[in-house]
Amino acid sequence: MPIQSPRGGIEAVSAAVLAMNRRLEVREVLQTIVASARELLGAKYAALGVPDDHGGFAQFVVDGVSDQEWKAIGPLPRQHGILAAMLHEAEPLRLDDVRNFESFAGWPRHHPRMKSFVGMPVLDGDEILGALFLANKDCPRDPEYTGGFTQDDEDLLRILADHAAIALTNARLYERNRELTLAGERARIAHELHDAVSQKLFSLRLTAQAAAALVDSAPDRAKQEIKEVAALAAEAAEELRAVVVEMRPAGLDEDGLVAALRSQTGVLDRVHSARVTFHSLQPRALPSAQEDALLRVAQEALHNALRHAHAGTVNVTLQGVGRGARLRIRDDGRGFDPSAVHRAGRHLGLVSMRDRAAGVGGSLTVESAPGKGTVVEMEVPGG
Repeated sequence: MPIQSPRGGIEAVSAAVLAMNRRLEVREVLQTIVASARELLGAKYAALGVPDDHGGFAQFVVDGVSDQEWKAIGPLPRQHGILAAMLHEAEPLRLDDVRNFESFAGWPRHHPRMKSFVGMPVLDGDEILGALFLANKDCPRDPEYTGGFTQDDEDLLRILADHAAIALTNARLYERNRELTLAGERARIAHELHDAVSQKLFSLRLTAQAAAALVDSAPDRAKQEIKEVAALAAEAAEELRAVVVEMRPAGLDEDGLVAALRSQTGVLDRVHSARVTFHSLQPRALPSAQEDALLRVAQEALHNALRHAHAGTVNVTLQGVGRGARLRIRDDGRGFDPSAVHRAGRHLGLVSMRDRAAGVGGSLTVESAPGKGTVVEMEVPGG
């Protein structure tokens, strides 16, 4: 329904902008922009197209069309007709009847019939990020209303498009940063694989060679070496399983943080000799960036407890705190001296954990002492 009062318009735009900026995934941002635009301008249909470099659309998001209707329409549109005009000229376009546009060529068979139309490019400087399209001005109080979009509608859409450009740019930066983070995680795991497993295998080979050399001259010593070979092989297998677990996707996007932590700790409990447990205490759903940061911190702390501290027991707890959450990882491992934070912090990844916490508005504390285990606690305020 169209916004009638200036106060109502400001509040509605403010709500739409806040909704856009709460989303960090590009697809979510696009969907929020489209839904907000359709509601603000009282349109029956809305869409946002992000162009590719081949005359088509890398992404095309719609609102007001059901999934079944969208499937029936067919392939994504190409950059032609009114869509091409919007993208190539980077100027707003408002029509009382889209069918009168000079290059209009009709719709696919199952496409909704549209009349009134307003379109607005989404710009970042001179770069065209996409274009917003709205059609069929709606007036619930008068079903026979066939009027078009107004200048006020166009001005409101321009404001929304400006904020949409910021939200979309931020979302792209977030996804790029996440890609870089994942690349860093892969590099770290590869380093761990080289340091841990390859060294174990090298020791295993040397021990096996020593056993072979002693079989005839010192059979008792050869037996001891063979036992050492078995022990090293078991350790190498455990190290390899641990690395595989870290490389395995946690299912965060599909199942949420609680399920991802439960799955992760469950697998670690099976592949390590240590007892690894997880408890959740009424945690709330959190923004995706915060859930991702909490999961990564948990993984780093678990890695430290099992691979460096040689803990016998590790307890992971996720607890709801107001609108946010508190994550705690407690282990009974050998611990370390927090006063040697520069050396120990680098070694145990404490700097990266603190950076992750701070990056989502949270905090991280670490309590430890030699022989007393370690407690890592991260708290986020929620969204």
